Amino acid sequence: MTGDGTRAVRAGVPEGEPYAAPLPGPTFASHFHLPGDPAVATYAYGRQGNPSWTALEAGIAELEEAVGAVVFPSGMAATTAVLFGLLRPGDAAVLPSDGYQLLPRVRERLQGFGITVRTAPTGNDAQVAVIDDDTRVVWVETPSNPGLDVCDIRRLAEAAHAHGALLVVDNTLATPLGQRPLALGADLSIASGTKALNGHGDVLLGYVAARDPELLDAVRAWRTESGAILGPMEAWLAHRGIATLQLRVERQDANALAVARALRERPEVSGVRYPGLPDDPGHAVAARQMRHFGCVVSFTLPDREFADRFLGALRLVSDATSFGGVRSTAERRGRWGGDDVPEGFVRLSVGVEDAADLIADLNRALDVSSAGSRAT
Repeated sequence: MTGDGTRAVRAGVPEGEPYAAPLPGPTFASHFHLPGDPAVATYAYGRQGNPSWTALEAGIAELEEAVGAVVFPSGMAATTAVLFGLLRPGDAAVLPSDGYQLLPRVRERLQGFGITVRTAPTGNDAQVAVIDDDTRVVWVETPSNPGLDVCDIRRLAEAAHAHGALLVVDNTLATPLGQRPLALGADLSIASGTKALNGHGDVLLGYVAARDPELLDAVRAWRTESGAILGPMEAWLAHRGIATLQLRVERQDANALAVARALRERPEVSGVRYPGLPDDPGHAVAARQMRHFGCVVSFTLPDREFADRFLGALRLVSDATSFGGVRSTAERRGRWGGDDVPEGFVRLSVGVEDAADLIADLNRALDVSSAGSRAT
């Protein structure tokens, strides 16, 4: 098998043809020439398929070691396609209680359709305990967003399968180069490709990858019927971005570890979490199943005011949501109101800048913020 860098550069790229572009440009078409039987047509109508999607999906499937993938216009579109496309009234689903902040809203909608939803914090024992024979889908994030807790994918896959349930892993933070859930026993790997997969902060994207083609067919049918389709330009941009994924992941991984270690030296900072730290609560499990630990570091500052001063004083790190981009960003997660975190909790997405420059910027901003605390 080729290395990750080669895989990323070649993912979904067709065999070269004389005088052709190495990566075909986006196909802008709402319909295609359609003689004869539509059932045998490669492409018929723009809501059903597009060559730009096909190429991107092939690349994602290669990286995820899947039989195939289905792309969507956002991570939430991919999430709802799996949950609403696979669950039926009377089914039960297990969701993380500490996951992405829109999951509680999804839970309410699922319950409105007669689906039982149980929640548990990320961590094997709690999640395994709520799986029973009524469970159809077990959904996990590992590492979780924003707390960076880690669960054992193999163990949860075994527990889910023992009850006839499917295990779905949100692989957004890890990326398919950092973690391959399907190889660890998961049935579906989903991600917001908006984040590290694209990595340039200019595309909204989601995807679902699977080991079972029938599951993919069900997810693809939801996309067609709901109209949750990705634009060809966005597909092309994301595919282009994958070529540098390995370079970005390795750089961000090293930078994040350096930043996490530096933050631990600051008296104003508490609760630093990063799965790559040897004494992080999730490190032992992460080290078994992850090849890279991601670009996100979380930590807590004394209070809301301190955190706001800190974010305002940064020069190389933008105050913005999302993560995984080449440019570092950070935000006080409590401002959204959807995460159970302290008011001073900060989620930092470490980019590809020079680590020494990032650490200097963080230290300077902490100095400024501490001086502001003494002044008041």
